[in-house]
Amino acid sequence: MTVETTPPPDTAVSCSNCKACCCRLEVLLITDTGVPERFIELDQWGGQTMERLEDGWCSALDRTTLKCTIYDHRPWVCREFEMGEHECMTERAANLQPD
Repeated sequence: MTVETTPPPDTAVSCSNCKACCCRLEVLLITDTGVPERFIELDQWGGQTMERLEDGWCSALDRTTLKCTIYDHRPWVCREFEMGEHECMTERAANLQPD
């Protein structure tokens, strides 16, 4: 009997070297966590999403520190996206390719 397990997070990724790659993803607001209205926009179907700026980055991201300015009120999707997990590493690989 084969049991599939999720590999442990990559501990080489930390707050100091994260690069906030996930902050370029579309984030649907599916629960109320207190995201301030100024960071919310409506998609073409009327659903609420986190506003992204013209360059694709989340509007709640501090560009100097690459940390979330609304961390305590961040969307549920952001809370579930774990640093170093498979999805994180996939985004990092896609966004950190040399030009």
